[in-house]
Amino acid sequence: AAPQGPPVYVDLAYLPGSWSARTVDEEFFRRIRSLCYVVSGDDHLKEGVLRPLLDALLTGKHQWGLDIQVTLIPTFDSLVMHEWYQETHERQQELGITVLGSNSTVAMQDETFPACKVEF
Repeated sequence: AAPQGPPVYVDLAYLPGSWSARTVDEEFFRRIRSLCYVVSGDDHLKEGVLRPLLDALLTGKHQWGLDIQVTLIPTFDSLVMHEWYQETHERQQELGITVLGSNSTVAMQDETFPACKVEF
């Protein structure tokens, strides 16, 4: 366990992918307070830990006690993400969490992929 300390405030935090995603729990979200969290890693390993990670965001954010808007930016499409979004939408709104979806695409070197722009 990490020593107790004050929370750290950042503008943007990338959440770990693959097996490292298992290390992200409510304590992580209580201590690392970001305006934007990027959920990356479109792989089968991430699907298995995605729901607990998303639930940890709700629990951790609830402990902030501050009215700070948070944006969650998934970089891949996921059935788990869709189900979580639908099942917890009311709670997300109560906590000031917005899940950013994007219909925009970027074309680069004969490849197109979904993208979104984040400004601070």
